Amino acid sequence: MTIPFNKYQGTGNDFIIIDNRKALFNPGDAETIRLLCNRRFGIGADGLILISDRPGYDFEMKYFNSDGNESSMCGNGGRCVADFALRHGIAGKEQRFLTFDGVHRAALISGNIVRLSMNDVENTRKIDGNYFLNTGSPHYVVPVDNVKETDVFTEGRKLRNSEKFAPEGTNVNFVELMKDGIFVRTYERGVEVETLSCGTGVTASAIAALLSGHFVNGDINVTTSGGKLNVQFRIDRERITDIWLTGPAMFVFEGIIEL
Repeated sequence: MTIPFNKYQGTGNDFIIIDNRKALFNPGDAETIRLLCNRRFGIGADGLILISDRPGYDFEMKYFNSDGNESSMCGNGGRCVADFALRHGIAGKEQRFLTFDGVHRAALISGNIVRLSMNDVENTRKIDGNYFLNTGSPHYVVPVDNVKETDVFTEGRKLRNSEKFAPEGTNVNFVELMKDGIFVRTYERGVEVETLSCGTGVTASAIAALLSGHFVNGDINVTTSGGKLNVQFRIDRERITDIWLTGPAMFVFEGIIEL
């Protein structure tokens, strides 16, 4: 059986996207997902995204990490899947789709820029003085003085597997304050390495930076190793609402693979 696919990247966070509205691909086949995401024996990606029909929505997005397991929300993947849906006539420039953590809206802007709504955040808390919050995926935000010199793999893996976050574990973001925003590097759960960017991690880091008193409003520019993003939001008492993640969604190539 042959399956057509597209390869996308959003600030260096890359994905295999498959139109699965005819249910040709078995989402329970973790071994095949791992193989497709393998950078030496497959297509190569941080994760795989399936699009399927869902009544009442433009489509449903299912996201799988490169370890083959279905994961929680992926912000960069959400922007990429919105561009894919527009290119393939599945949805228009204003979209409403369903994911693991609920309903998201996307607005496609010129120049491959996509604005994606993120769900409200509640129950932010501190662990060892640093913010832990869920922006569709769980994230622990660690301020550092020099993020470029931080050993993200070693320190991130240690925190990701800490008993403090058992049993599911967490994603870990290392954040440096800059004059015009923040610089974020992320150890990503399920990929188990540093990715060049993480949309839910960027969102969590921006919120944590404002809660820590480093910014006066929720309009924060974020730099990652893979590119630049923007996070907008507002704080309503104990809730963070009206969260929007804006950044590029870039088509890389398309192909057909035999399974």
